[in-house]
Amino acid sequence: MNWDKMNILDRIVAAKRTENEVRKNNCPVHELERSAHFDKPVLSFFDSLIKKEPSVIAEFKRKSPSKGIINNKAEVEQVASGYYSAGVSAMSVLTDSGFFGGSEDDLGKVAKLSLLPLLRKEFIIDEYQVIESKAIGASAILLIGAILSKSESKKLSSLAKNIGLEVLFEIHDESDLEKMDTEVRIAGVNNRDLKSFDINMDNSLRLLNMIPHECLKVAESGFRTVKDVIEMYSHGYDAFLIGERFMRSENPSESAAEFMKDLKSHML
Repeated sequence: MNWDKMNILDRIVAAKRTENEVRKNNCPVHELERSAHFDKPVLSFFDSLIKKEPSVIAEFKRKSPSKGIINNKAEVEQVASGYYSAGVSAMSVLTDSGFFGGSEDDLGKVAKLSLLPLLRKEFIIDEYQVIESKAIGASAILLIGAILSKSESKKLSSLAKNIGLEVLFEIHDESDLEKMDTEVRIAGVNNRDLKSFDINMDNSLRLLNMIPHECLKVAESGFRTVKDVIEMYSHGYDAFLIGERFMRSENPSESAAEFMKDLKSHML
């Protein structure tokens, strides 16, 4: 495997395949199913986003492959409590360790607080990861169209639904939409190119009308200002995943609170 010739996304997926095999040996599925979270009802990610105003999914992210360290001092429980107080609708937690500095423990700590529906932000390519997501307390999982086939998407989406998890299906171009299972209710458009990690805010507008009408629509990445959110909301997006905007601050909770207050004042 020549890593030098691989883009960032390919590197992440290759690493994830190796990581999954190690995890399966260290903690088999039958052990995951013994988790206290496994049979516990989860807060509905879908219901939390259906509002008459823009919904914000606030993210916890320590670093990224393109930007390096974003915030390695914030404590996930404190940030989660702050996000909740700020009035966000849901929280996204990065659990990838090698490229984003996250961990399953981060999501597990927040799940114990039972404050917000939790999206596990991960590069999910295996059924094991879906079961693992439920075991650590997720309410929903991210499925990335760019790294899945249509059959893989259906298999993973069906398993998630069967164990009580919801799916945010992420698309980057038209071909990804063809892979989305018909039972998926939440579609997200990422403005970040996962191969180069460059941001193009026009991507959300370009793909908006291609998303099935019945889906709840989420715009992801690149949102800096309340004006950015209101503009996309006016075009038809329901929810907005915002992470770096908050996490770049020394106090992500305060940053989120200021943002949410400003957003609500503009919606009056």
